[in-house]
Amino acid sequence: MIFEHAPALIIAFPLLTSFAVPILNRFGEKFRNFFVLLSLLFSLFFVLTLAPQVYSHGVIVYTFGSTSPGITLPSGYSMPIRITFTIDGMSIFMAFIASIVSISGLIYSWGFLKKERVGMDKFYSLLLLMSVGMYGMIFTGDLFNMFVFLEILSIASCALIAFWVHKGETSEAAFKYMVVSSIAALFMLIAVGIFYGQYNALNIAAIASMINYNLLDKIALSLLIVGLAMKAGAVPMHMWVPDAYGQAPAPITMMLVAASQASLYALFRTCFTLFGLRLDVAMVGWIIIILGILSMFVGVTMAIPQKDIKKLMAYHSVSQTGYMLLGVGVGLAVMNDPIAFQTYGMKAMEGSIFHIINYALYKGLLFLTAGAIFYKLKTRNLDEMGGIAHNMPLTTLFFIIGALAIAGIPPLNGFASKFLIYESVYRFNPLLSIIAMVVSVLTLASFVKVFHSAFMGPKMKKNVREAPRAMLLGMAIIAILIIIFSLFPAMVVRTIVDPAVIALANQGNYISAVMGGI
Repeated sequence: MIFEHAPALIIAFPLLTSFAVPILNRFGEKFRNFFVLLSLLFSLFFVLTLAPQVYSHGVIVYTFGSTSPGITLPSGYSMPIRITFTIDGMSIFMAFIASIVSISGLIYSWGFLKKERVGMDKFYSLLLLMSVGMYGMIFTGDLFNMFVFLEILSIASCALIAFWVHKGETSEAAFKYMVVSSIAALFMLIAVGIFYGQYNALNIAAIASMINYNLLDKIALSLLIVGLAMKAGAVPMHMWVPDAYGQAPAPITMMLVAASQASLYALFRTCFTLFGLRLDVAMVGWIIIILGILSMFVGVTMAIPQKDIKKLMAYHSVSQTGYMLLGVGVGLAVMNDPIAFQTYGMKAMEGSIFHIINYALYKGLLFLTAGAIFYKLKTRNLDEMGGIAHNMPLTTLFFIIGALAIAGIPPLNGFASKFLIYESVYRFNPLLSIIAMVVSVLTLASFVKVFHSAFMGPKMKKNVREAPRAMLLGMAIIAILIIIFSLFPAMVVRTIVDPAVIALANQGNYISAVMGGI
């Protein structure tokens, strides 16, 4: 049955198409674009067919080249040494995000880059490889393969940040991203080496079942937290975000948001699944909480004075990452206290996980609206804008939806996830919740400034028209999903968020699904 191989096919379609794009390009632009879209739609289709299996079975283990994830040695000892994908509620949740963002970004790029005539085959090959890297990091059950997919994602992202290579700023941004990505990957590779040297294993479940939490394990944990938080854009390791997000083409900026979340997923997987309760959960939880609070406050205060609309939004990305770290950090900090965890720890994690997909949607939409403005005005400077609402009404509407959502204004989806975070974190520490609410107020003030500077005022003298249809379609897909999530937040939480939180918090199910299959 083809559906039995859904985990492999989700990656296989974009991977094979990425190498076929130079050939497809010879048959014309429309032919190439159709097959690129088809490959991503196939991935989405198999994600949707895989989801019910995950929700019914809890964890699905897919082994490449075998029906069993491990082998039995002559001594009788069994070990999962084959390449495996381990998909649970959290994995499939992140796969939804990767699928939505990739498809929307692709459609948007047809309009945004339609005037480009050189290097478009490379652009779409790399876009597909970004998608492959995200899926691979999300699905893999092997630490070394997670490093490999992280590198695939980083290399493709770096090249796409520098797409307009004739501009000095893009090369500088790509270089910063390359340096940070190399350091983060090196930290991860050293951590993988530490685990392999101690436990003679690379499989996450196998290591988790044997881990001692000794000094070497603590060093590996520190390396993983620092490296993955760096890739996620958390303060104080956020220095690459404003330049990379600001200089990349708009559809790639939206995909960089999802790429950062893949690293955030790897960080959460490390803390909950790899180490679990053997971790000093209170201390590590507070480290993640502090990273979250710093990211929230530094990000929003750096965003307010910005004149470059994309840099302003990039700093808000840093700030929004803080909300996700805060909620998950609180959940981790109280994991050893069953009453506190059930009372408000799970709710804090629900809010953060829900915020991941909300953030991908509204921040992606905001970056696409900024790209539409740049496409028409050829500037990102807010002082050189004004009156856009008269000329670009649909782009204005999409911006308003994204701005209200990121500020947490009810009934938009950003309010639903933030309210869960406020309420649960307040029971853990009221001061943390107050800081989070203050950051939301400052976020609203920042986007009021953007709306006033860019969209309000008399009609522009320039003959500026609405963005091309492909760009509007890409924005509309995201906007419609935001509205759906805003109208039915309880259904979204019950359907895809709760299974993700339960999967992340339940280390035992993950380990037994892999180790029990040997």
